[in-house]
Amino acid sequence: MERPASGEVLMSQAIQPAHATARGELSAGQLLKWIDTTACLAARFYVFFEAEKHAGVSCVTASVDDIQFEETARVGQVITIRAKVTRAFSTSMEISIKVMVQDMLTGIEKLVSVAFSTFVAKPVGKEKIHLKPVTLLTEQDHVEHNLAAERRKVRLQHEDTFNNLMKESSKFDDLLFDEEEGAVSTRGTSVQSIELVLPPHANHHGNTFGGQIMAWMETVATISASRLCWAHPFLKSIDMFKFRGPSTVGDRLVFTAIVNNTFQTCVEVGVRVEAFDCQEWAEGRGRHINSAFLIYNAADDKENLITFPRIQPISKDDFRRYRGAIARKRIRLGRKYVISHKEEVPLCIHWDISKQIKIYTLEEHDVLSVWVEKHVGSPAHLAYRLLSDFTKRPLWDPHCVSCEVIDWVSEDDQLCHITCPVLNDDKPKDLVVLISRRKPLKDGNTYTVAVKSVILPSVPPSPQYIRSEIICAGFLIHAIDSSSCIVSYFNHISASILPYFAGNLGGWSKSIEETAASCIQFLENPPDDGFISTF
Repeated sequence: MERPASGEVLMSQAIQPAHATARGELSAGQLLKWIDTTACLAARFYVFFEAEKHAGVSCVTASVDDIQFEETARVGQVITIRAKVTRAFSTSMEISIKVMVQDMLTGIEKLVSVAFSTFVAKPVGKEKIHLKPVTLLTEQDHVEHNLAAERRKVRLQHEDTFNNLMKESSKFDDLLFDEEEGAVSTRGTSVQSIELVLPPHANHHGNTFGGQIMAWMETVATISASRLCWAHPFLKSIDMFKFRGPSTVGDRLVFTAIVNNTFQTCVEVGVRVEAFDCQEWAEGRGRHINSAFLIYNAADDKENLITFPRIQPISKDDFRRYRGAIARKRIRLGRKYVISHKEEVPLCIHWDISKQIKIYTLEEHDVLSVWVEKHVGSPAHLAYRLLSDFTKRPLWDPHCVSCEVIDWVSEDDQLCHITCPVLNDDKPKDLVVLISRRKPLKDGNTYTVAVKSVILPSVPPSPQYIRSEIICAGFLIHAIDSSSCIVSYFNHISASILPYFAGNLGGWSKSIEETAASCIQFLENPPDDGFISTF
C-alpha cells in the first residue's frame, strides 16, 4: 500500500483462492471489505495530517452510495483500490473509491466499480473536532468537490424520497397485485445467520468494521438469491444504505435476508441486521443497526443470464417489500443522473407491472429509452386526435407548460415551440420540435405521432430558457376494439430530458405513473369535441 497524497490511499491485492467463490471469481464480500478498509485509511490519514493532527480519532462508516459492479475479477488477477477524500463536512467526509482489476498475463486493466462512502470522525471523550476543507489542486478535484455537495443532498433526502414514492405506488395497489400465472412466493428464500463479533472484526475502539458487516450481509443475500433460481448468483449492484448504529466486540449480529422482487434478469434481496449484547440476547430484544438491498444476476452453465420468475406478494409485508423494490429502482435512476461519476445511463429496468400502466426502460450501448404503455377506455381515433394536438398537452402533462405552433410543414407535420417547468431551481427548459402524425395504413389499426427536435433559425435559443432536445419520441395508438385502445409512449432519452423521468427525486417532477394516469384521465374524459383541434 502507498499513500500518494494526504487524504488519498492506494491499495493493491492479489486475488488468491481464499478470496474467491466456487466459480473462481473474487467474492463480492471480500471486495467490500477491501473497499471499506481502503476508504477508512483515507479518512484516517486525512483527519490526522490535515485536521490538526487529532489523536485517537476513530473514523467509522456512516453510509455507502449505490455501488455498480462493472467487471468480474478472478483468481490470479490484481485488484487496485484508490480512495480519496473529496470533501469534508464539519465532522464527516465523503470518500471516492475507484476499483480496477488487472490481468497479470496481458497487463489489461478494467474498471470494476466506482463508489462513494461517507465516514464520520469520532474523537475520544469530549474532544471536539471540526474538519478543515479539502485542498483542491486540480480541475477534477473542483468537479468532485462540487458533486459531493449534490450527492450529500441526495443522501439526506433519500428517506423522504423513498416514502413519497411508496405513497404514490399505493394508489396502484388494485392494479398491481392480481394473480399472475407463473408467479412465485418468496417465503422459500428467507435466510438467517448469526455472527459473533471478535477482535479481528473491529477497530482499535472495538467498533465493528463496516466492511465486515457488508461482507456478512452479502453472504446471506447470495444464499437467498440462489434459492429463487438454484444457480450461482453474482452481485451486480448494492443500493445506497446507511449504518443506523454501532456494534462492538462481543455483540451477536443476526442477519435476515429475503427476496423482495425480481426484474427480468435481476433480483433484489433485502438484508436486515440486528445487534445483541449479552443482556439483549437474553431478553430477546436487539438493535437494528443496518439494512441493505443487493441486486443480483445469475448465469446458467453456458454463462447465459437467467430470467427470474415473477414474484407474487401474499402477505402485507410482501406487498411492502415488493413496492419498495420498485421505488428503489426509480430512485437509483434519478441518482445516476445527479451524482454519477461519469455521464452514463442506468441499467435496463422494469418499474411497474400493473395491468393498466406498464413502464420499461432499455439500455442499448450509451442510449437509454423509456417505454410507457397504458390501456385506455377510449376509441383509438379519438386518442389519436387528442394526443397529436400538442397545444392541449399542458392539460394533462405537468412537464409541459405551453406549446405554440410555429409553422406547418405539411398537412400532417408541424413545427412547435414547447416550454417546460423550472426544475431544481434552475432555468426552465424549452424545445423546438417537429411533430408528425400518421394514420393507419390500409387494413391497419395503429396510429403514430412522432416527435423530434430540430434547429430553427427563426426560434434561436433564448437566455430565458435552457435549450433542450428530444432525440426521438412519440405515441403509438393501437386499437383494441371500437371503444378502447393501447397507448404507448416512447422516448429515446437525452441527458437534458432524463431528470423528467427520475420520479420525485429532489421534488423535480411528478412521477411517470402520475403523468400516465393523468393522460388516461384526459383521454377517457376529453373536452367537448368542438374544443379538440382538427390538426
